[in-house]
Amino acid sequence: MLLHIVARGRIGRTPEAELLDRYLGRIAWPTRVTELPDRGGRVPAIEGHTKRVMLDETGEMLGSTGFAQRLGRWRDEGVREARFELGPADGFADAEREDADLLLSFGRVTWPHLLARAMLAEQLFRATTILAGHPYHREG
Repeated sequence: MLLHIVARGRIGRTPEAELLDRYLGRIAWPTRVTELPDRGGRVPAIEGHTKRVMLDETGEMLGSTGFAQRLGRWRDEGVREARFELGPADGFADAEREDADLLLSFGRVTWPHLLARAMLAEQLFRATTILAGHPYHREG
């Protein structure tokens, strides 16, 4: 299953970009990052068997194991792409939220977009290692 991050704004050559690359490079699953301008731009077409996850402060706060289980279930159901969307500075519109398969929150505090992107990459790495039975994740 492809793990696809679609994010508004350019990450450039920042410390957050280094973190993003570090964690995405460790993931054994296929990954892709699409950057869009702050406004407009062409969102990649959504093909069949895609789950859309929007990072949103009003979303579910899943633990790492719960997040991994959700990804594993989707993978086992034949989902071809899990698309993780990081929206504009003012967030997603209500209509966009309604179309998401999952609203995911990293807590009720507001995170800078670039840091949220790096945090997402780490959680994707963590989830795939949990599913692989790797000891990276320690819970308790």
